[in-house]
Amino acid sequence: MKFSDIQSGGTGDSGKLNAKLVIIKVAILLIFIIYALHLYSMQVANGEYWSQRAVKMTSTPTILNAQRGEIYARDGEVPIVVNTDSFVVEMRPGEIPDGLYDTVATKLANYLGIQKSVIDKKTFGLRKEFTSIEIKINVPLEVISNIAENINDMPGVSWRNKPIRTYRDSGSISHVLGYVGNITKEELKLMNNEGYSSTYVVGKTGIEKQYDRLLQGIPGSETRLRDAKGRYIDEAPIVVQPQMGKNLVLTIDTRIQKLAERALGNRVGSIVVLKPSTGEVLAMVSYPYFDSNIFSTENASAEYTRLINSPNNPLQNRAVSSVYPPASTFKTIMTTAILSEKKFPVDKTVDCKGKLPYGDRIFNCHLKTGHGPLDLKNALAQSCDVYYWIVGRDYLGVDIISSYATEFGYGQSLEIDLPSHVKGFVPTAQWKEKEKKVKWVDGDTMNISIGQGDLLVTPMHVADMMAMVCNSGVIYKPHLLKEVRDPNTDEVIESIEPEILHKSTVEPSVWSTVQEYLRYMITNGTATYPMGNKKIKIAGKTGTAEAGRTDNHWHSWMIAYAPYDAPVEDQIVVSTLVEAVNKWEWWAPYATNIVIQGILENQTYEESIRELGFAYMDEELQGGNARQTPAAEVTERQE
Repeated sequence: MKFSDIQSGGTGDSGKLNAKLVIIKVAILLIFIIYALHLYSMQVANGEYWSQRAVKMTSTPTILNAQRGEIYARDGEVPIVVNTDSFVVEMRPGEIPDGLYDTVATKLANYLGIQKSVIDKKTFGLRKEFTSIEIKINVPLEVISNIAENINDMPGVSWRNKPIRTYRDSGSISHVLGYVGNITKEELKLMNNEGYSSTYVVGKTGIEKQYDRLLQGIPGSETRLRDAKGRYIDEAPIVVQPQMGKNLVLTIDTRIQKLAERALGNRVGSIVVLKPSTGEVLAMVSYPYFDSNIFSTENASAEYTRLINSPNNPLQNRAVSSVYPPASTFKTIMTTAILSEKKFPVDKTVDCKGKLPYGDRIFNCHLKTGHGPLDLKNALAQSCDVYYWIVGRDYLGVDIISSYATEFGYGQSLEIDLPSHVKGFVPTAQWKEKEKKVKWVDGDTMNISIGQGDLLVTPMHVADMMAMVCNSGVIYKPHLLKEVRDPNTDEVIESIEPEILHKSTVEPSVWSTVQEYLRYMITNGTATYPMGNKKIKIAGKTGTAEAGRTDNHWHSWMIAYAPYDAPVEDQIVVSTLVEAVNKWEWWAPYATNIVIQGILENQTYEESIRELGFAYMDEELQGGNARQTPAAEVTERQE
């Protein structure tokens, strides 16, 4: 090889090396420029954004639950639902260093006085999660103090104030008030867009659910900074104070509620007391009932299971969520239709012989011996089935009867401010043919003419029916909320005004006649003894509904208003229903009279029954020796 060749090859390699060095230098320069631009972006152009993010990454915000608004009875003076301070201990398993979970859980269990297995069960499958898990509620302050003193040994453990809802009256008002509980995943999916979070306590039933958004308030927060090891590094947290929810004043009068509760006693059924001129519900009793406070305990789930499996379903508000045949109380609507339609003269009589053959069966009147000849006024007073069977079948017909039932609000929403209530049902010929695939027959018309068959109503519907009579053709929307108040100033933010729910086309003169007939029913009809009252003039109608059982098992109805001779603004309506599951005693009219006496004479239950002469029927006052209603005072099946 020549020297010139060696010299030439060396020069070529040197040039390649220099080119590579240049490329490397350019690459390094580009990388430096990119990093410089990125640092400029983070520290100058977007410095504030990254600064805030760094704070978020090293801080621990804690939600401060807002106090729910308090709930007051009608007088608005003393709350019947309040909040009691309490603490809840939580755990964020994801904040516990690897290998320390069992140690932390064991220490926490010892402080809380529970088994470690309880904590394990609540954190199962969530050991890597950073969300807070409630370990124990209603934790005393002294326990919280012990945990706080040793918090450095229990990473991932925290606590917060969680007010407990306290119901000062755990009686029959429970169905009105309802209860609260932790928000479920299903509820959160529906409420997430409204600002609700996983830490919220929400209303589950009753007023608590209906007006949850008013009662909720606005949560606050407490933010503290932590170092890399999770230790607090700031002396004072940043606190945003929560805002308490609005206070609610209800239309319920606690004195009347207690009176109605005692009058119904331990009988499955309900009593509604309504102010017809406004639609205000003064009392709503449903038995059996429950204690709303049990849902704020750690045994809430077990208690709920016990209640839904209990006989007669204590969670059911029978006043608005249970339906029954209205029985002879429906003859009030039938009487209105007969007077208004003028298809059958009111002074023309029908001869009741105690039974009415139709087709291949015999329809028996409640008085098997028969009432004899009766005009409309006396047919209503004696609640004669034969009269209403004949007039309903031969002169009115199903279409007219159904239209009047609808005009009184039957088969339609009550629009009451409770989250759960039913419409009931008004049958028609078209419905039967479509749903049951059979034609409507005259026997069906006879059934609904006395409030039986497929006709179904709630006790509140029946109260509304009588309110229309009192108001001469108007039903106001029944409601339980009276006022919304500011929790700080007690200023009235909103007052609920009467709102028309149904308005009848019946002529005014008809209503005065119906009112007169309902008064006559008390003085000369089936309820003369149990509804007799020396001081108060009462008007109303009894009812005894078949319940698909053997003899001596019927629903007992009484719908009444008083004082009969007072302006409607001073009147009250009382609707009472005693279910057939109770032993037969025809108690509804007695209970109604007791409630009316107690309200209008400002008497207690004990004072009312003594004034009315019913003390002998009260088992509690008689030490269990109370006698039943005398046989002479009860016909075969009272109507």
